[in-house]
Amino acid sequence: MAENTHYEGGCQCGALRYEITAAPLVLYVCHCSECQTQSGSAFGMSLAVPSDAFSMRSGTPKVWARSSASGHRVACAFCADCGVRIYHRPERKPGTINVKPGTLDDTTWLDPAAHLWTGSAQPWIHLDDGRIRAVAQPDHFRAIRAAWQQRTGI
Repeated sequence: MAENTHYEGGCQCGALRYEITAAPLVLYVCHCSECQTQSGSAFGMSLAVPSDAFSMRSGTPKVWARSSASGHRVACAFCADCGVRIYHRPERKPGTINVKPGTLDDTTWLDPAAHLWTGSAQPWIHLDDGRIRAVAQPDHFRAIRAAWQQRTGI
């Protein structure tokens, strides 16, 4: 995929709209129990982007904060009307915002580089897709970002 620096998305009911004005940093799948609960599914996905490249175009999300498994705080933004998560702002990664990529208008290009928290993955999920796997939270994302760049050209 050629580098794109403009993406738009929003919640299911349309009350919230956002834009991203820089290339994403990385996309990964997370199998932790928090992401399973938040997504109502077997995993969640996160598209990390620079915070200063993310802006709300319309609406104001409601924000709820929680502690992560590492003890760091995560601010979770969602639509107060339809409940769709838009992004997470992890305290452990200042300057980065994790957009929930299913909220993008165009999701056809999404190609995650890694599976995180595979120790919590549902037993029926088969992780034999050649992506990086981490049993829990990795100490750093250098290899995952490099794999993302190789997969996408971004």
